[in-house]
Amino acid sequence: GRPLSLEREATLQARLLARDEQALVELVDLATPWLLGVVQGMLSDRDEAEDVVQEVFTIAWRRVDLFDREQGRLMPWLLRIARNRAIDRLRSRRRQLAKMRRVEAFRALGEAASPAVEPNEAARPGWHIHEAVHAALGELPEEQRTVVRLAYFEGLTQSEIAGRLGIPLGTVKTRLRLAFDKLRTGLASIRDWVI
Repeated sequence: GRPLSLEREATLQARLLARDEQALVELVDLATPWLLGVVQGMLSDRDEAEDVVQEVFTIAWRRVDLFDREQGRLMPWLLRIARNRAIDRLRSRRRQLAKMRRVEAFRALGEAASPAVEPNEAARPGWHIHEAVHAALGELPEEQRTVVRLAYFEGLTQSEIAGRLGIPLGTVKTRLRLAFDKLRTGLASIRDWVI
């Protein structure tokens, strides 16, 4: 790139502050080789460097009013933006690489682990009781099964069951008594197993 004289830089900056788009075109022509050289040296990737340089000009155009001529010159400001954007890209690469390594490590662990074995629930102590109880519950009429489920599986009192179902307390008691009579008969074969 061609060096930018102080006078030309000041003029270009004034035109940019006035939102002169032609000044932006001139700045792109002048600064691109410098910026691209720095960013490509940091990223070692021409395509990504070109993306970063495009971002630099977009940021510069949006924020040119924040640039104070008294604080510094235009080209060093652009170079700082380019450097910061390139560093952001490098950090993003590292994060992506770390994520990929974690995924690969988990995948390797999964492949090394033995396949999951379906538990043999029938071999567990008490499983046949569980199976018999649920089978007996399945034989109850729906309204009796509902009050048993609310009382013994959800822990509701008889009054709470009456409130939830919107039925009289006496009806809840009757349904529970009828259900227990049927369950007692249906579960007679496992009576010795129940403590």
